[in-house]
Amino acid sequence: MELYVSGRRLEGLTGHEAGRLLLEQLYLEKVGAPMPEIACTPMGKPYFVEGNWHFSISHTKKHAFCALCTCPVGLDGEELTRVVKPALAEKILSPGEKAQYDAAADKNTALLTFWVLKEAAGKLSGRGIGFKPNNTDFMLTDGRVRQIDGCLVAVLTEEEQDAF
Repeated sequence: MELYVSGRRLEGLTGHEAGRLLLEQLYLEKVGAPMPEIACTPMGKPYFVEGNWHFSISHTKKHAFCALCTCPVGLDGEELTRVVKPALAEKILSPGEKAQYDAAADKNTALLTFWVLKEAAGKLSGRGIGFKPNNTDFMLTDGRVRQIDGCLVAVLTEEEQDAF
């Protein structure tokens, strides 16, 4: 599996514009060809019309992120400065995730960590976050979440899909 992740500040672009620009640049750099046409599944998941590459894009108020992979991929990012209401934990966390959240010293970062994992899983599956987010069993120490320029970014691939 080949997986590439890139990010950038928006710098006057919309999140959509910056994400698309990242994808075009990453595709050209890693594949060595212009990016193919993009279409969407009936559920709204974007995909390349031709070729064997897959992608996922996410943006925050200040950043855009892109993943390019030889297998299906889901990516999500959130600013670490985003404040999330604690009541969200009751709605989206499984019992195991809730126990980790309750024990966490930094509840906001813990909730953001679970959120980016769940969003990335929804993008990977093509179902979005409506897939009952409290039916997952992620760990706060999940190595698929990294910090990039003040953001938490989760990248999940099809090879890990059985984890959720």
